[in-house]
Amino acid sequence: MEMIQFPTELWVGDNALTNLETLQGKRVFVVTDPFMVESGFVENVTKHLSHSEYLIFSDIVPDPPIDKIVSGIKQLADFNGDMIVALGGGSAIDAAKAMKYFGKRTMNLQVDQFIAIPTTSGTGSEVTNFSVITIAETETKIPLVTNEIQPDVAILDTALVMSVPPKITADTGMDVLTHVIEAYVSTEANPIADALCEKVVRLVFENLETAYREGNNKQARENMHLASCMAGMAFNVTSLGLNHGIAHAAGARLHVPHGRMNAILLPDVIAFNSGLANGKVTNEATAKRYAQLADCISSTKTTNARLGVQQLIRQIKQLRQKLQMPASFTEYGLAKGEVRELSEKIASAALKDGCTKTNPVQPTKEEIMEILNSVL
Repeated sequence: MEMIQFPTELWVGDNALTNLETLQGKRVFVVTDPFMVESGFVENVTKHLSHSEYLIFSDIVPDPPIDKIVSGIKQLADFNGDMIVALGGGSAIDAAKAMKYFGKRTMNLQVDQFIAIPTTSGTGSEVTNFSVITIAETETKIPLVTNEIQPDVAILDTALVMSVPPKITADTGMDVLTHVIEAYVSTEANPIADALCEKVVRLVFENLETAYREGNNKQARENMHLASCMAGMAFNVTSLGLNHGIAHAAGARLHVPHGRMNAILLPDVIAFNSGLANGKVTNEATAKRYAQLADCISSTKTTNARLGVQQLIRQIKQLRQKLQMPASFTEYGLAKGEVRELSEKIASAALKDGCTKTNPVQPTKEEIMEILNSVL
């Protein structure tokens, strides 16, 4: 038996934020990043909280380390907040999730409602029970997975993503694509998640380049924002795979933005999972799944799994090139020696990552090191 649930309520539309005005008499702890405060962007939310007391916590950095989580918990406790509103990209939302979880355990903090408001179209964190936090001392990223951190409400307002810069649009968009490709071949894949994945793949290939080149294209932005949310709904019930396992481990040590790291790895992880070598595939079942995704994009259908895998990889590389994204670590600007020196530690950490557990093929440390070497 499988239990599939989508517990987060979605508020979608141009005026979705105005629904915050119904929250009266609350003590709202707003978690965001410094840019949102300095640019005045946070006022898009706070202007709707006039009937509540609120405190803004903005000491958030990319890949939030545990010390920022602890600082937030202390301020949440001092403020006596009974509601959390997270505004920002994955880092702000993930940090808020960790504050809610560890605050309850360390200081018995009770949060009545948790609202997530994404300002990028990538992580899907607003509808997942995933959070990734960084242990700076050991240079590791730790996925926290529990229903306790699932947001109660997610607000999807396209106006909040219209000004996202092209490079971040590309990074977050490729993260969306990686989410659904991994969810589709996960060992926990199911037909409901499959339907979401297939739709998202189409949305990404039809809209990401446009959103990247024409940032003011509202339709493309809206479609990518929905795609990100739908991808989160999919992988929340299937988990992810080796691509994210390596990305977490490598990102913590090499400090490459998460979506960019995923984009570098994705073609080679697909090749590994399908057993694509010397013109053949050795993992026929997984290869067929990848081929089905390729058919979602192309008007030319194929019944040959090998050709389908090759077609999907080619389509991903073409999209990556259109987005002017690096295809290797050296293109990103890293030295080969630096990557090689850390490859064994990265591989060991990737093996332990929770996302790797649902990969269709369980890799060895040596195989992960080979993947890293292939993208130097």
